[in-house]
Amino acid sequence: MFWCEWAWLDGAPRAGVLVDVDGPLIRDVTTVDTPPAGARRLPGLSLPGLANGHSHAFHRALRGRTGGRGTFWTWRETMYAVADRLDPESYRRLAAAVYAEMVLAGITSVGEFHYLHHPSGGRYDDLNAMGAALVAAAEDAGIRLTLLDTCYLSAGFGAPAEGVQRRFADADADSWAHRLEEFTVDSQRVRLGAAVHSVRAVPAEQVPVVAEWSRRAGAPLHVHLSEQRKENEACLAAHGCTPAQLLESLGALGPGTTAVHATHLDERDIAVLGGSGTGVCLCPTTEADLGDGIGPASALAAAGSPLSVGSDGHSVLDVLGEAQAVEAGQRLRAENRGHFTTNAQLAMATAHRGLGWNAGRIAPGCRADLVSVALDGPRLAGVPMAAVPVHARADDVRHVVADGEHVVRNGAHERFPDAAQRLGAVIEELHGT
Repeated sequence: MFWCEWAWLDGAPRAGVLVDVDGPLIRDVTTVDTPPAGARRLPGLSLPGLANGHSHAFHRALRGRTGGRGTFWTWRETMYAVADRLDPESYRRLAAAVYAEMVLAGITSVGEFHYLHHPSGGRYDDLNAMGAALVAAAEDAGIRLTLLDTCYLSAGFGAPAEGVQRRFADADADSWAHRLEEFTVDSQRVRLGAAVHSVRAVPAEQVPVVAEWSRRAGAPLHVHLSEQRKENEACLAAHGCTPAQLLESLGALGPGTTAVHATHLDERDIAVLGGSGTGVCLCPTTEADLGDGIGPASALAAAGSPLSVGSDGHSVLDVLGEAQAVEAGQRLRAENRGHFTTNAQLAMATAHRGLGWNAGRIAPGCRADLVSVALDGPRLAGVPMAAVPVHARADDVRHVVADGEHVVRNGAHERFPDAAQRLGAVIEELHGT
C-alpha cells in the first residue's frame, strides 16, 4: 500500500492518494488526507510508470564517443564496432546497468529492439543466448521488458549481410521465426514481440512472415520506418513506393504495429499510418543527435496514430524529456506554440500498450507502477502542479515502484546502488580503456 502526497489521476493532480497493491497490480485507488498505518509514503507528485518504447541497450556504450562531424551512416560504423565486441556475458552486464539507469529515470517498461543475435562467426549453441542475456538483465534491474526480437536479413534491399551485420542476420524469415519459437521465457515481467528491422534489411517477400508471426502470437510488431531520406530514395528505386506504402501493401500495418522514427513522410504516408491506427514511436533526442530531422508528430496524431517515445541510442535517458522534445520539435517545425497538451505529452511518456502491457495509468487493474517526482528542487520551484509533467526531468525522480516493488528509494536503486560504477566499468572494458 502506497500513499502519494500528490498523484496524477484522471488527467489532473490529486492530493492524498492511497494506492492499494495486490502483487504486481493496483487493486484500488482512493483519496485520504493522511497515510494510514503501514502505508509507504511517496512525497512529491506520483506519475504513472514511464515507458521507453524503443531501446538498443548496447548503444549506451556510444554515449560521448561519437562526437564531431558526420551523418547517421558514419555513426553506424562506430556502432558496429561496439556490437562486434559483445558476447552474452558482457551484454548481460551492460544491459543490466543500462536498465538500472532507466529505472532510476522512472521507466518501468522498455521495448528492446533486439537484433544482436549471433557471434561473429557461426551460431551460439543456444540460438537465443543474446536475447536470454537481455531477459536476465531486465530481471536483474527490476524493469518490465518487451523483447522485440528483430528480423534482419540483408545489408540493403536484398544485398547479403556482411561484416558485423552477419551477427544480426538469420538465413530468412522462416529461420527467424523458428529461432523465436525456440525461445522460452518464464517470467511475468517479460514478453516477446517481433520487429522488422527496416524495409532495407528485410526483403519485401519476407516481411509477411514476421507480420503473421506477430498476429498469431498476439505480440507487438515494431519497425524502423523512414528514419533517413536515403532509405526512402532506395525504397522508391527498388519498389516504386515509400517504406510506409510498401508495408501497407504487405499487410504489416495496423493497431498492433509501431513504426519507429517515421521522420521523413509524405502526406499519403501520414494518411496510411494514421488511417490504419499504426502507432508511431518518436525518439527526438537520438534523431537530433544523428541529424535525422524532425518528424510530423502533430500531423500523425491528427491522422490517428497513437504516439509514444523512446530513447533509441541513449544519448539521453529521459522519457519525460523525450516527450517534451516532441513538443519542442513541432514548435520549431511549424514556428508556433502549443501542439501537445500536458496530458498528451504524458500519454506519450507512459505509452505501455504498444509494448503489450496494461500500464500507464494509476487505476485498478493496471500494473502497480508509481514514479515520484520531487517538487523541492530549483527546476520545479514555482511551477504549477498541473504543469509539472511537462517540466520535470529524469533527475527529479526520487522513488519508483514497478509491479508493486519499491525499486528506487530516495534516488538510489535498491538492487543496483552502484549502477553508475557498473555502467562505467563495462563500457570502459568494451572500449579497452
